[in-house]
Amino acid sequence: MHTMWKGSISFGLVNIPVRMFAATEDKDIRFRNIHKECHTPIKYEQTCPSCNKKVNADEIVKGFEYEPGRFVVIEDPDLDAIRPDITKSIEIIDFVLLKDIDPIYYTRSYYLSPQDTGGKAYNLLREAMNKTGRIAMARIVIREKESLAVVRVYKNLLVLETIYYPDEVRDSKQVPGISDNVSVNEAELNMATQLIGNLTHEFEPEKYKNEYRDKLMDLISKKAEGDEIVTMPEIRKTNVIDLMQALQASLKQTQASYRQETEDNKDNKQQKDEDKPAAKRKKKATATV
Repeated sequence: MHTMWKGSISFGLVNIPVRMFAATEDKDIRFRNIHKECHTPIKYEQTCPSCNKKVNADEIVKGFEYEPGRFVVIEDPDLDAIRPDITKSIEIIDFVLLKDIDPIYYTRSYYLSPQDTGGKAYNLLREAMNKTGRIAMARIVIREKESLAVVRVYKNLLVLETIYYPDEVRDSKQVPGISDNVSVNEAELNMATQLIGNLTHEFEPEKYKNEYRDKLMDLISKKAEGDEIVTMPEIRKTNVIDLMQALQASLKQTQASYRQETEDNKDNKQQKDEDKPAAKRKKKATATV
């Protein structure tokens, strides 16, 4: 398992060196868009619809659209000035009860393991949290982004869960069609309660499968086994062609320059040869006088 972050858990004066690993992985099957005619992956270029031209990376800046069609341009130095300090610390702020945090807040999960010198303190924190039934509210900076998180015990290790800030969870009162005045039939309620009881079992995550993904992988395998595979054509290396063109153009230019220089040298030499006798005759005439 790849270590994606190294640092420490800090609470009070205690620092526990830890390593962090991604606890989950996205297994969705992704497709690439290819040209139906030749099966080459489609290339998407960044263009400006107003200027109707391709835009290079150095011509792109960040803009916040505060009104439709009106932007505030944010430069990299602006972001550097307010970027959070890149600390290698999971800073514990508070301890709370796990039941007090609704699952709607959770975003990503990461396993935490002790570094070489942190085993004793790591185990102590894990057992103390187990005994008290508490989880830790914390702050962490991952990839220059500060996140709110919780640290909790999962099986025999500590897990860090990044969570949404309260203002990132939408108010449930904004959902339409929900009435506060609930009235149900008592007999129907009893039957529904009994049905829930009949369907209640211990949580066994292994029995839940992504059936669509399994069917899709089976379809892909069958097509591959049946040689229903398309191959993209070999794309000519345009950079090599461009280089050859540049070399040929340079060669022609230097050859033309060389010929011109040779002709100029020949003309200069001929002119000098023509000038020499005239100078001698002038000198001889002056001596005779």
